[in-house]
Amino acid sequence: MATSGIREKLHRLYFGDDARARRFRYALIGFDIVTIAVFLVSPLGGHQPWMIALDVALGVLLSVEFAARLAAQRAPLRHLFSFTTATDLVVICSLLLPVFLENLAFLRIARALRLLRSYHLLRDLRADAPWFRLHEDIIQRTVNLGVFIFVVTSVVYVTQYRINPKISGYVDALYFTITTLTTTGFGDITLEGAGGRLLAVVIMVVGVGLFLRLLQAIFRPNKVRFECPDCALLVHDLDAVHCKHCGRILQIPNEGL
Repeated sequence: MATSGIREKLHRLYFGDDARARRFRYALIGFDIVTIAVFLVSPLGGHQPWMIALDVALGVLLSVEFAARLAAQRAPLRHLFSFTTATDLVVICSLLLPVFLENLAFLRIARALRLLRSYHLLRDLRADAPWFRLHEDIIQRTVNLGVFIFVVTSVVYVTQYRINPKISGYVDALYFTITTLTTTGFGDITLEGAGGRLLAVVIMVVGVGLFLRLLQAIFRPNKVRFECPDCALLVHDLDAVHCKHCGRILQIPNEGL
């Protein structure tokens, strides 16, 4: 009985509608941001004892949160075999075994993206933040772009910092990633080894197109949010005159651009 009561309380925190549950989910986002910040500063600490202790402490906290989130699920086994769960398990292992594994903590940002795109968090933000309701599409696209750049940069750093003297820190990896994605290609930093060259090919072939599409989605969106009074269709073309679903004449505010 006590176990079921705890599971019900956790379920209300993760999926509830009250103010306490919303504050809890916002705190989870803050926690994810802290884990990302730890990854950014961890290269400066190397394998110093305090840095390893910080990784282990963070891994323990993530393990507790992971167990609580699993207990809050109505179908925990189905959740256990999801991609996001596998990502969290990889991150926890990389933090608890820093001596044997490379630091893959940058994958925590994938969880932050999942939380932002989840139904419950979006509902919370729409209810609590009028500014978010107005700019929701741009915010999500900006987050997508940030996640993409962050993950690509982290893969470059993790695979190159031990073998490439030109990539001694995260900033060097970020510099290489941005110059490659924007097709600037100064050439002062190149990736070492066959694996590095293959990674550069993947970034150039796949990354450039995705990067440009994400930029265009932010600065030149082709959709606008405007709720149709009749059918409640929310997303329309920028120059839409009629609702595609019901045909009603729309009066979408615009600046004549």
